[in-house]
Amino acid sequence: MKTHRDLDAWKNAIALVTDVYKITKGFPSDEKYGLISQIRRSAVSIPSNIAEGAGRNHDKEFIQFLYIALGSLSELETQMIISCNLDFINKTMFDELNSKFISIRNQISGLIKYLKGK
Repeated sequence: MKTHRDLDAWKNAIALVTDVYKITKGFPSDEKYGLISQIRRSAVSIPSNIAEGAGRNHDKEFIQFLYIALGSLSELETQMIISCNLDFINKTMFDELNSKFISIRNQISGLIKYLKGK
């Protein structure tokens, strides 16, 4: 591995952040400092933790940051379920996001498994 920029999990998490920012633009303005802020922070945390972990010296540290990224992904998933329940997004939009959540979760988990097996 050269850098975090070579990892599919990081690339897909970056794309997810872009999607999340576009989607949350359509949320009610009174959610600017509430749910929108929380959702965006959770989304940004995913690729940020992958990048920070990849920049560390040891695989053990990298794995720790990958687990944090998984936690942020679960947090984002929960917030998007809430958004769907509040009708800020529709079920189709949630299902599209959820397929991305599953894919990124599998990529991060696979990377953890790989690093543990080294």
